[in-house]
Amino acid sequence: MDHSTRSSTSSASSTRVVDVLVPVALNQAYSYRVPRGMELKPGDVVCVPLGPREVVAVVWAENASPDPRLHNRLKDVGEKLDVPPLKEELRSLVDWVANYTLSARGMVLRMSLRMGDNLGPERMRLGVRLVGEPPRRMTPARRRVIDVLSDGLLHGKSDAAREAGVSSGVIDGLVDEGTLQTEAMPPPPAPPAPDPSYSQPEFSRQQRTAVDAMRALAANGSFHVALLDGVTGSGKTEVYFEAIAEIIRRGKQTLILMPEIALTGQFLDRFALRFGVRPLEWHSELTPRTRARNWAAIAAGEAPVVVGARSALFLPYAELGLIIVDEEHDQAYKQDDGAHYHARDMAVVRAHIAKIPIILASATPSIETEVNARKGRYQRVALPSRFGGQHMPHIEAIDLRREPPPRGRFVSPRLADYIGQAIEKREQALLFLNRRGYAPLTLCRACGHRFACTICDAWLVDHRFRQRLVCHHCGFSIPRPNICPHCAAEESLAAIGPGVERLQEEAAQLFPNARTMVLSSDLITSIETMRSELNEIAEGRVDIIIGTQLVAKGHNFPRLNLVGVVDADLGLSNGDPRAAERTFQLLNQVIGRAGRDQGRGIGYLQTHQPEHPVMKALVASDREAFYASEIDARERSGYPPFGRLASLIISAGDRPTAEGFARKLAAIAPIDERIQVLGPAEAPLAVIKGRYRFRLLVKSLRNVDLSEYLREWLAAGPKTKGNLKLEVDIDPQSFL
Repeated sequence: MDHSTRSSTSSASSTRVVDVLVPVALNQAYSYRVPRGMELKPGDVVCVPLGPREVVAVVWAENASPDPRLHNRLKDVGEKLDVPPLKEELRSLVDWVANYTLSARGMVLRMSLRMGDNLGPERMRLGVRLVGEPPRRMTPARRRVIDVLSDGLLHGKSDAAREAGVSSGVIDGLVDEGTLQTEAMPPPPAPPAPDPSYSQPEFSRQQRTAVDAMRALAANGSFHVALLDGVTGSGKTEVYFEAIAEIIRRGKQTLILMPEIALTGQFLDRFALRFGVRPLEWHSELTPRTRARNWAAIAAGEAPVVVGARSALFLPYAELGLIIVDEEHDQAYKQDDGAHYHARDMAVVRAHIAKIPIILASATPSIETEVNARKGRYQRVALPSRFGGQHMPHIEAIDLRREPPPRGRFVSPRLADYIGQAIEKREQALLFLNRRGYAPLTLCRACGHRFACTICDAWLVDHRFRQRLVCHHCGFSIPRPNICPHCAAEESLAAIGPGVERLQEEAAQLFPNARTMVLSSDLITSIETMRSELNEIAEGRVDIIIGTQLVAKGHNFPRLNLVGVVDADLGLSNGDPRAAERTFQLLNQVIGRAGRDQGRGIGYLQTHQPEHPVMKALVASDREAFYASEIDARERSGYPPFGRLASLIISAGDRPTAEGFARKLAAIAPIDERIQVLGPAEAPLAVIKGRYRFRLLVKSLRNVDLSEYLREWLAAGPKTKGNLKLEVDIDPQSFL
């Protein structure tokens, strides 16, 4: 070996190399050299060069035997960030989720580093203080600044400018003159920790049994899954608060997952009543600075309780001691873009990896969770009756075949009478229809033209409040026209079918003196607006609430005693294997809003099929019968949880490309008698955003490693190129 080869080999061996996982859509880690003097270990958060930019990434593993041929091409780690490292428990979760869902590991890691460029120590804020003589040249603007700062205290620079109504340039001028002095603002004080003994609630005898179970679960501290199965209004939240109190006493952290974090104003207030302060929030509406601050507090162990949307599951908790999944049945826990994961199921995985307890709470558990509880895999903690002796709502079906509403109307005469009586008694009524907008379809009476999305296989929904026709799948919209674009007929456009906006119009005609409010996700401009509207309802300033599924999510309306479901059959006829379960859960939750505080709640189901098993179970309040028949049907058909499903969606800019690829892929599916490959077939929504969609459904026995089967199949299959796209969804929740 010559001298030059020896020296390059020795320098290569003395260079330390680490594998770094980068939060982009790639599965493999990249190797980087560790600069001399930099101490790095797996989990450390670093900045590394990736192409032309620097990205925040995580050291995933030591690379003891790097490829010597790459030695001169390796780049150096840029810097190690001053933040706590990602613990092995979280790195294992990232690997597990990526492996199970066939997602790129980088995309799963991205959820743990949701801060991006905001990681690291918080930017220093500058403040100003009045210290010197008045300036030689005084102006009205300068005078206002001096008045604001006349107390001699340190004020934030931007706060002072805003209060005085001046630009920051006026402040800078006074600093240059020596009138003001800049100083670093002290960091904001950490919020006080929740106090587990702040307010001890009174529990009923039944609740005390559940509370004891919750405390024992938290005190045990090992992996254990409990289903807190309580009817609506039974006090599930107050009961699981006692498990949180136990975890706080032990100095550990609790994560509470919620399906719609934007709607949890009442929950945060209830938490503050019990523990003296609000928990830390985590959701997409936080400002970048708040997200960075909250991320740092979670990683440093300074956030004892975090309430968050599904992505909060991937945060780097310093010492997680308990996970709670509230409304565990809710389909909002399924992430349908990027990494396709189900937050409830992955929460159970995280609890298992971390060896901590997890509580799943629901009044209508998912079939999967119910089966696990029946088979003894999960402990069931039951709350079968409402708190304070309140009765469960009485439920009646209104058969629309016998009692139809008047032509052009959607509320039957009987339901209208009951709403009128409720308003006379100064009670609230809720009209529920899970359909946003004014009408789901607009057509021309003259020529029959239907307004459809130009880039999706869907009708445009009429939104009167916004005066637009909107596609709910891609967001495409057009102003509502006055003439038909097809035949030029004037005033010929007809709204077909009801949406919540049309129901409000009908309610206003039926009850002209009643105060109405529509609760629908497309009308929410911000979390604050939503929370203030919910407060108005809770305070009794609204007589008739007209809402979509938003109203089903755990809100407490004290004066609400009547719920009318305008179209109870909606959702039963869409070919979804979970249609019956979802309809039962949704209607149960909606009607459960009634009679929680005073009086007897009552729910009316307007239906064309009162003999349907879902309607019969709801009217008879026979939850057991519904679960028994639904579990039996799933078992006979081999659907989850008795079998496993995966959906493969192939999409392209034109139909032949998508269909051709799907057929080639199906043709080379490995033969396995335990696995069925169904399709390809056109997806029910055949075109979305101009992309043609075909679907393959893969169905297997429960004990099959479906992820591994798919991995081997796709590795041997044709490769996507151009605008072809293949999406894999393990355990799909949507069948559109």
